[in-house]
Amino acid sequence: MTLIKSVSGFRGTIGGKPGDNLTPVDIVNLTSAYAKWLLENTGGKPTVVTGRDGRISGEAVLNMVNSTLALCGIDVINCDLSTTPSVEMAVLRKKADGGIICTASHNPMEWNALKLLNSRGEFISPEEGQEIVKMSEQLDITYADVEHIGSIQAYPTSMEDHIREVLAMDLVESELVDRQNWRMVVDGINSTGAMIIPQLLKYMGVEFLLLNGRNFGHFAHNAEPLPENLTDLAEKTKQSNAILGIAVDPDVDRLVFIDENGEPFGEEYTLVAIADYYHREKGSGDTVSNLSSSMALTKITEKHGGKHYQSAVGERHVVDEMKKRKALIGGEGNGGIICPELHYGRDAVAGLALFLTFLAKTGKTASALRAQYPHFEMAKEKIRLEGTSDIDKLLEEIKNQYSSKEQDTTDGLKIYFDNAWCHIRKSNTEPILRIYTEAEDRKKATDLAEQLINDIEQLKNKQQ
Repeated sequence: MTLIKSVSGFRGTIGGKPGDNLTPVDIVNLTSAYAKWLLENTGGKPTVVTGRDGRISGEAVLNMVNSTLALCGIDVINCDLSTTPSVEMAVLRKKADGGIICTASHNPMEWNALKLLNSRGEFISPEEGQEIVKMSEQLDITYADVEHIGSIQAYPTSMEDHIREVLAMDLVESELVDRQNWRMVVDGINSTGAMIIPQLLKYMGVEFLLLNGRNFGHFAHNAEPLPENLTDLAEKTKQSNAILGIAVDPDVDRLVFIDENGEPFGEEYTLVAIADYYHREKGSGDTVSNLSSSMALTKITEKHGGKHYQSAVGERHVVDEMKKRKALIGGEGNGGIICPELHYGRDAVAGLALFLTFLAKTGKTASALRAQYPHFEMAKEKIRLEGTSDIDKLLEEIKNQYSSKEQDTTDGLKIYFDNAWCHIRKSNTEPILRIYTEAEDRKKATDLAEQLINDIEQLKNKQQ
């Protein structure tokens, strides 16, 4: 049983029984509920933009979504193969009432999901998500009669239009990048990143070698862009004398780099570097990231005279906090960059164009740029959850155990130590408990993670 109903949509493995995994019944139910919600909250006939990443089930799932929306009386603008930020921007560009993206992000290829957007091209709020989940369970839905079935219109240039808007950003200088005569290596993970990233690099005059860009849907390695999954990219970057290795996840909202020596730049430092660039060009401003993001962003923001704020994990939470604080830039430490002047969504395409411009302006190598930032190391662990585990009780007991330390309970439990922290929270997308730690060196971060894991395992055993 893998089906997860969350405020941002449904996620699960394809096949099996309805209600257990992500089946045709579940896809139709959620899409119908979303359609009903739109019809009740918009005037006239709504329009929805849809798209998918490159995973095997994507075409079939998207076809079901499009047909269901049309049969509910909604007009569909179908991007087909696209990226999450491209679909988000298409909602704005087409002045649509919402959007559905068929992607399970970094999950393995047997997974898929429906991500739901509002009319601003942003993820729906938790309250809206709960309302739609409730509608999908009640199944009180009336479909359109034949005269009011919606249309399905193809929109094959969503990625091309996305790139054009990125290149038009004030802080992106394509001609400057073009003059560098750079060579890079791209890991397209056999999804739509293999389409849009090379296209962007061509526009910016960058020569590149593309890895994993043919066998769509068959991810060549674990799809999460972590160092242990990018060893081939690191090796090819070093062997080919490239100045940079570039990795994205299957729906292209996360961006990670490998430096010219084949070493990880650090997914946390993608946002740190681009925030540094924004501050240098635009002056002092506030930044926002989630509670699981690096202290390095706080240090850089304060260095430039700004203030750093943290939100609960999840793009919608980060976006809400960014709007509240009128943030200069924000994102998530997993390589997700949010540029308010473009759109309020994580965008690896924008992130890449900005990073390359910054690199060209500094005249530094990626390794030299990374070396100038405060150094922290993170450990990211997880514990698989059994059905009998009482997560709230576990967190409360851990909270009491560390009551002498500063804590934040905005999202799970974050405990602050001397120049270190630990964040424990239940995942929104997988049946796991995530444990993130950060300290000045790898050993301290790992030791802290192991300490908390041992505490949690002992408490779990007491519950059973």
